[in-house]
Amino acid sequence: MLDIKSVAGNLEEVARKLGRRGPGIDLAPVAKLAAERRALTQEVEGLRQKQNGANDAICGKAKDPEAMATLRAEMRQLSDQIKEKDGRLRELEEALEAELLRIPNVPHESVPDGKDASDNVVVRTVGEPRRFDFVPKEHSDVGEALGILDFERAAKISGARFVVYWGAAARLERALAAFMLDVHRSRGYREVLPPFMVNRASYVGTGQFPKFEEDVFGLKDHDLFLISTAEVPVTNLHRDEILDAASLPRKYVAYTPCFRAEAGSYGKDTRGLIRQHQFQKVELVQFTRPEDSYSAHEALTNDAEEILKRLGLPYRVVLLCAGDMGFGAAKCYDLEVWLPGQNAYREISSCSNFEDFQARRSKIRFKEGPGSKPRLVHTLNGSGLAVGRTLVAILENFQRADGSVDLPEPLWPYLGGLRRLESEGR
Repeated sequence: MLDIKSVAGNLEEVARKLGRRGPGIDLAPVAKLAAERRALTQEVEGLRQKQNGANDAICGKAKDPEAMATLRAEMRQLSDQIKEKDGRLRELEEALEAELLRIPNVPHESVPDGKDASDNVVVRTVGEPRRFDFVPKEHSDVGEALGILDFERAAKISGARFVVYWGAAARLERALAAFMLDVHRSRGYREVLPPFMVNRASYVGTGQFPKFEEDVFGLKDHDLFLISTAEVPVTNLHRDEILDAASLPRKYVAYTPCFRAEAGSYGKDTRGLIRQHQFQKVELVQFTRPEDSYSAHEALTNDAEEILKRLGLPYRVVLLCAGDMGFGAAKCYDLEVWLPGQNAYREISSCSNFEDFQARRSKIRFKEGPGSKPRLVHTLNGSGLAVGRTLVAILENFQRADGSVDLPEPLWPYLGGLRRLESEGR
């Protein structure tokens, strides 16, 4: 959530910056409500001053019954006026917050202009795509032929956009998660296993609600929602807290299932593992001082890249343009892994700096010491990585002409020495 003082005091500048995201972001309702709140606040303060003056006058006229009665009548009238206007102030505060919750974050000055993914900027490309002496298959064909990915039975028990992992695929998914967690712990992240269901306040705090509520699975008759990413519960671990500055940065890593309705994605990636209703992900979350967040953003992106490097998967880092960034991000890098079966780079991680956007919603602050004024932290997160999409990349990049798949050496210890995926039958 944006700072109302910044918005109201620099309306044209904020509107210009938000306009880089695209049309349709109207700040007029916020400005109108802020002006009304400011005028009403001044009016209430004036009434309170009169009320204090009447209190003093009553003390001075304690021996004059007629004057006392007049002053008491004035006091009742003032009290009624203040009560009425305080109620209106609360209404204005709620309306103003509702308007602010619908406004996305302001893009950082280093974010390029653009309206969609075609305007994103490739920052660097790492690794050379393998040259095959046969036509590489997509991961779904590879996995089904090996008997380790089963979309048909998943559809029978759950519907579209689900999968059953059999045998080695189930082991590989588990091995990838353990490998990622171990790498990130070695780089200073504290592992955490959060709840997989959260309340509405948690989704509001990270910026998904109210705008993206249709993308989330809710639990009937309960004000709880399945998590779409570990970012939601992990960021909210410190909601309504004031952290010690000496404890920053705080770096957490979590492995969780993720559940997404994919409400706006019908017709996209309907086959395979790229866009599922349920998938597993290792998530990186950081809380930093404001002055450190952009160096932390680069470091967090490098941490996510480290997984791809160790697995020998070709990828590129893409800086998203203003029109393609997520709602809460001030700046975002996507990591895109090469998929030879699709002959394309596909997203496998998004690494975002939210600045104080989430912290203001969630009231996450820090203090330098006793007596110092609390300040909002900056929050960052990124996939480190999406486990299913990493499995996709392994199946496509390391497939062999006979249909088997070589496994990256760093995973061998996590698989009991298994070095190659071979047919398991159906």
